[in-house]
Amino acid sequence: MKTKLSFQISKAITATRSKASEDPLWVRFLLITIALGFLAAFLILPLTIVFKEAFQNGVRAYLNAIRDPAALSAIRLTLLTAAIAVPLNLIFGVAAAWAIGYFKFSGRNLLTTLIDLPFTISPIVSGLIFVLLFGRRGWLGPFLDDHGIKIIFAVPGIVIATLFVTFPFVARELIPLMQTKGTEEEEAARVLGAGGWRTFWKITLPNIKWGLLYGVTLCSARAIGEFGAVSVVSGHIRGATNTVPLHVEILYNEYNLSAAFAVASLLALLAIVTLIFKSLFGRKISIVRTTSSIAVDEKGIL
Repeated sequence: MKTKLSFQISKAITATRSKASEDPLWVRFLLITIALGFLAAFLILPLTIVFKEAFQNGVRAYLNAIRDPAALSAIRLTLLTAAIAVPLNLIFGVAAAWAIGYFKFSGRNLLTTLIDLPFTISPIVSGLIFVLLFGRRGWLGPFLDDHGIKIIFAVPGIVIATLFVTFPFVARELIPLMQTKGTEEEEAARVLGAGGWRTFWKITLPNIKWGLLYGVTLCSARAIGEFGAVSVVSGHIRGATNTVPLHVEILYNEYNLSAAFAVASLLALLAIVTLIFKSLFGRKISIVRTTSSIAVDEKGIL
């Protein structure tokens, strides 16, 4: 069975490559040129400018900008926000993908639609929604003031806004993966006497690990680099509620361009690392999906 499945996978990949090689040489050259041109214009050139401007005044000025107390405070707050938002989104993403991918229930399509909601709403609008909800004059503002709870213009508001804009990433990667994989292995484990947690750790998690890592990578990058929603709820208090993107904006508005680009280079490095991991995990996911699809087709044939 495994030999036959491996042969079918190899055959499918070979057929795809053969079709690609049948295209005229000028078509392939044109498409490659366009792709490389876009990469150079929108990725390589901006990154080059960022690092050039960051080190324009020398390495010492670069390090001083990074070690500035306000910059360090922004870095700590950004990492704290990501450390809270990403694990919570991971738990939500796995739970939502498990429910949607493995079960049929009333409201399933509604839940899928709601997961995509942050993709359809501007981050600035989502930040305004939280201000209207938790602000001093918002719906819950008087109650929060009476109990001494501060959310807007404080760390909790930044975490909540970041949670909202990042919660689709893990779920959207896992849902199609779990739907393609099916529940046969979990059902077999249950028949053999495995409990729910043991089935999850031994069967489900190994099967979805690449999709999970892919989603966590995207979620982490968005949590660290989020600007719009956080800008609305943070209050821009230097050394207290500024994240790294907000600190870069303040430095730029103050015409401290060298320091602004120095701090921005940290986000640029994050973007590069994200692209590397995204490419790596994306390949693994493609292999898993191809294997699962061929296995499903094979079951249908048999």
